[in-house]
Amino acid sequence: MKWQRWVRIGILVMVGGAAQAGAPGSASIDLADYRGRVVYLDFWASWCAPCRQSFPWMQTMKQTYEREGLTVVAVNLDQQRSAADRFLEKWHPDFDVRFDPQGHAAEAFNVKGLPASVIIDRHGVTRFTHIGFRPVDAATYEAQLRQILAEK
Repeated sequence: MKWQRWVRIGILVMVGGAAQAGAPGSASIDLADYRGRVVYLDFWASWCAPCRQSFPWMQTMKQTYEREGLTVVAVNLDQQRSAADRFLEKWHPDFDVRFDPQGHAAEAFNVKGLPASVIIDRHGVTRFTHIGFRPVDAATYEAQLRQILAEK
């Protein structure tokens, strides 16, 4: 039963990749692949000013907590892939980046603003959601990650 939630989430994100199925970095991702891991799922766009602040933070979180079970997945919502690529050239993230120009995954997760993040625990349960990113909130978000990573 617990893993059904993972499958449902994976299918929702995969729907977003339909427009670019098979393209490198397309939204075609099955979050069920991350069973037993904590997932920080982020929705972003190149034009989003707070996204420029969240990307370095997500990179730091990935590097700091990956060994403890954290996976960062960032889903881009730009309609033009070239805009996203220019953004990525500046930040060079080494976490998983997917593209969802149709916004299906964002719709499935009821995204209301950007960046939006969803913290999913090891059992596939959404534990925290955030709209926006301000450096002043980074410590709170990190504490939430540490709390969930400490759970087994």
